[in-house]
Amino acid sequence: MSQFFQVHPENPQPRLIKQAVEIIRAGGVVIYPTDSSYAVGCRIGDKGALERIRRLRQLDDKHNFTLVCRDLSQLSLFAKVDTGAFRLLKTHTPGPYTFILNATREVPRMLLHPKRRTIGLRVPHHPIAHDLLAELDEPMMSVSLILPGETLPMSDPYEMRQLLEHQVDLIIDGGFGGLEASTVVDLTEDEPRVMRVGCGDPEPFGEA
Repeated sequence: MSQFFQVHPENPQPRLIKQAVEIIRAGGVVIYPTDSSYAVGCRIGDKGALERIRRLRQLDDKHNFTLVCRDLSQLSLFAKVDTGAFRLLKTHTPGPYTFILNATREVPRMLLHPKRRTIGLRVPHHPIAHDLLAELDEPMMSVSLILPGETLPMSDPYEMRQLLEHQVDLIIDGGFGGLEASTVVDLTEDEPRVMRVGCGDPEPFGEA
């Protein structure tokens, strides 16, 4: 049976954030809100929690997880960022974008693309996500909360509780969530390439 925390979406209660981080550090799987949609995440490098998320989402081993980071300086520990990419990241983080970048050795092998040493990274603009990551002091492995057979992320925390309370350790209720995942932008080549259009405006990356 999972725990259910009602956290203020603009002024998260520090006591609940600390309790949530204790659950993550203990190997828990947590549903939490971001500025695009709700996501499900766990501690970086926790293979058992990662497998639980794969089962929940029915993902194969080729599905890329995203490392959700507190800020740009944390992101740069896990990705190789050249000057052009840094300018784009500085302009568009925090925000509803996931960026595909070449990974550094800090990224656990199980998170890497099987053929390329790339990783998706994101800095969300949401007070609950930010405070969780600041308290945890490391990125979370994360995917959008889209159930098998569905195309849109779940948005109602009470429905999440009803359907998933036996499959996760914590659901953070930060109010109704968005219905679009993040926009995915590949920054591994000379020119940015939009891989998926979500709630982040693709136009700055050359997509009309």
